[in-house]
Amino acid sequence: MVEEEEVIAKKRYEFLEDLPGIGPATAQKLRELGFHTVESLAMATARELEPAGIGEKKALAIIRAARSSISVSFVRADELLRMRENVLRLTTGSKPLDRLLGGGLETQTITEFYGEYGSGKSQICHQLCVNVQLPPERGGLNGAALYIDTENTFRTERIVQMARHLGLDPEQVVKNIIYAEAYTSDHQMFLLDNADEVVKENNVKLIIVDSLTSHFRSEYIGREMLAPRQQRLNKHMHKLIRLARAFNAAAVVTNQVMAKPDVFFGDAVHPIGGHIVAHTSHTRIYLRKAAHGPVRIARLVSSPYLPEGEEIFKITENGIEEVSEEEKPKSRRG
Repeated sequence: MVEEEEVIAKKRYEFLEDLPGIGPATAQKLRELGFHTVESLAMATARELEPAGIGEKKALAIIRAARSSISVSFVRADELLRMRENVLRLTTGSKPLDRLLGGGLETQTITEFYGEYGSGKSQICHQLCVNVQLPPERGGLNGAALYIDTENTFRTERIVQMARHLGLDPEQVVKNIIYAEAYTSDHQMFLLDNADEVVKENNVKLIIVDSLTSHFRSEYIGREMLAPRQQRLNKHMHKLIRLARAFNAAAVVTNQVMAKPDVFFGDAVHPIGGHIVAHTSHTRIYLRKAAHGPVRIARLVSSPYLPEGEEIFKITENGIEEVSEEEKPKSRRG
C-alpha cells in the first residue's frame, strides 16, 4: 500500500481520467461541476466532489493524487522563498504605478481596482489585456487574457488603439483575449467555475472580472439578503484565486463604490463587498479623478507587504501613460 502511494505521488497526471479512481463517467460528472483539469481538482474540497457521487474517502484520495501531481504541499519558508521566484510581474503601462505596486501586478494574487464611475477601472483592464501579451523584457507575460464583463464595458476598438501604440499586431492581440459577458451573478460564477480548461488551453496569464460586484449588488437587495450574497461572493473569489495560483496568472477585479453619508472626516467612498472582498483581495487600489483632464490618482490602500502610497497616471487614446511634469497638479511638481 505504501509503495502504491509512492508511485501515485511521483506520477504526473495530465487528464482527469488519469487520476486513480476516476473513470469516464465520473470524469464527465466532474466536468459538469466545473472541474476540467487536474489543477482545479487539486484546489477542490471533498464536499465539492459529492454531487458527482464520490464519497468522502474516495474524494480525499483523488484530491491527494491531484495535489501530488502539481506539488501542493507543506514547505519550509526557505523553500517558499525559492517558490516565490516563480511569481511574475505584469506592467500597468505606467512606471510610477508599477513602482507603487512593487514592480507591477503579481501573478497568483488578486488585485482589486475600485473607484467611482469614470475613474479608469475598465481602461486599466483593457490596457492589461494588451500588456500581458508583451514579452517579459517589456513587462508582459507572453500570455493571453480572459475577460469576464458584467457591465458591457469591453470595447475591442480600445484594444486596437492600445495595441497599435505598443507596436503590436492588433488582429493578433484581439485573438489572444477570450471574452465572455455575464448576464447574472449565477452566470458570472458559472463562467469562472468552468474557466480552468480555457485558461490551460490558451496559456491565459491574466484573468479579469469587470466588475466583480455589479450583479451581486443589483440582485441581492435588502439586509436579509446580505449573508447569502457574501457567501456567494466568497466562493466566487476563492475560485478566482485558485485559478490564479494553479496557472500562475494575475487575477484582476474591479469594484464599484458606495457613499457613506455618516462619515464626516476622511473619504466617504467605500468599495462594495465588505470584509469578504477586502480580505480576499491581496492588493487594493483606489482610483479617483484629478481636478481636471485625463489625470487619475491611484492610492494603494492595502497590500500584504507594500506600504500605502499614491501615484498619478493619465488615460489617453494610447492607453495608460505617465504624466509629464507640466501635467502634474501643482502640489505634486518638483
